Amino acid sequence: MSERAAPFYCPYCGDEDLRPNEQSHGAWECAACNRAFQLKFLGLLARGVQRDETGGDRI
Repeated sequence: MSERAAPFYCPYCGDEDLRPNEQSHGAWECAACNRAFQLKFLGLLARGVQRDETGGDRI
């Protein structure tokens, strides 16, 4: 897993012009809507991924 995962688009306006914000780890700036946001990995769910009868994955 990489040290820093990059978002593909802004969660507010959907634009792809994002730059890392130097204030904290995981913080990003959107040049289109002039907003800053932070990404944080919370952890894995305890239930994990379960298989259903059709062979597909279900969360």
